[in-house]
Amino acid sequence: MFFFYEILAITFLLFSPIIFAVRIIIGKEDFNRFLEKFCIYKKYNKNQTIWFHGASVGEIMSILPIIKILEKNNKVQKILLTSTTTSSASVVKKIKFRKTEHVYFPIDENYLTNKFLEFWKPKVAIFIDSEIWPNMIKNLKRKDIPIVLINGRITSKSYKRWLRFPNFAKKIFSSITLALPQNKESKLYLSKLGVKNIKIAGNLKYFGEKKTKVNSDVKKIIRDRKIFCCASTHDNEEDLISEAHKKVKKSINNLLTVIIPRHVYRTDRIVRLLESKQLNVITRSSRNKISKSTDVYIADTYGEARKFYEISNLCFVGGSLINHGGQNPLEPVRGKNYIIFGPFVHNFKEVYDLLLNLKIASKVKSLNNVCELIKKKINYNHSRKILKKIDEMGKRVLKNNIYEIDKFI
Repeated sequence: MFFFYEILAITFLLFSPIIFAVRIIIGKEDFNRFLEKFCIYKKYNKNQTIWFHGASVGEIMSILPIIKILEKNNKVQKILLTSTTTSSASVVKKIKFRKTEHVYFPIDENYLTNKFLEFWKPKVAIFIDSEIWPNMIKNLKRKDIPIVLINGRITSKSYKRWLRFPNFAKKIFSSITLALPQNKESKLYLSKLGVKNIKIAGNLKYFGEKKTKVNSDVKKIIRDRKIFCCASTHDNEEDLISEAHKKVKKSINNLLTVIIPRHVYRTDRIVRLLESKQLNVITRSSRNKISKSTDVYIADTYGEARKFYEISNLCFVGGSLINHGGQNPLEPVRGKNYIIFGPFVHNFKEVYDLLLNLKIASKVKSLNNVCELIKKKINYNHSRKILKKIDEMGKRVLKNNIYEIDKFI
């Protein structure tokens, strides 16, 4: 099976000039850095590294507390952080690190993954969430480099996909040195797929750093408006959000809907949709001032979502009205927001179940549901006890993960 996988990888490489050209044009690749995916770097590395890899923003944000702790560890010379998306690279760029360097994850082809490992010399490879790359794992195993999966997540859907190639899956998953799944479901699936050393450490996304102070810029933006925040929105979700805004504004005339799209390259498309519905729209990147007639403010910049969670009381979390599986709601929860979500949250089922039990979230299925909740919860503010409970869970999870990772340093 590795042979056929490698054929697919080589085929991708052959067509990669066209693929990357298109992706650069539509904003999904960085023209100045895309060669990193071919292991072409501007610097030379001579240090052994502790390597972390996460797909995008959510995964990278979840392990930043671990990286910040490891940067203070005298045993750690250098930390390598890789990801695959431009959005994650933009977020990392804003953080001041002492020992950590970010590069893009290479194309998962045998030669390139070997070249990557020779160049960066990882002492341990730590993959986040569900990042399983066959060629990379095969070559890590060959070089006797420990492979750790932290905040591991295998859903029923992904488990069934791996079962289509049982021998291939077993060879890959049995190579994992240690798995730290985020829940019991993932632990069960990882065990069935062949991982031998498994310990539940908990979901890293329960841990949140101290609040960001709302800067004067954001305070000036909102003034006396009532904020309905919509986070990590995907295609087709802005349609319902716009209709809800129009309907609710009849009774809450100073309503301002803040949309934080999951992918900012969709901003122009979102603006066109909203304007076609006769809504007055301003984007954050334009730096235009909000007026009384502004209906929707689109936060199309990276790394600022938390600022908007701190000024809102109610947040719809996207990826949940479409069959995407939902997005992490814990950051807006820490901003004291009541959470609205759609029926498709299977990627974060455990988290949403907790929020429902704490009575700080509601599932919606229709436009009327959304409108009713906006009117009812626009001034919501949950108790400190709830925040304290989530914070305590997060601290335990972080401690558990640090304890296990430290064994490999």
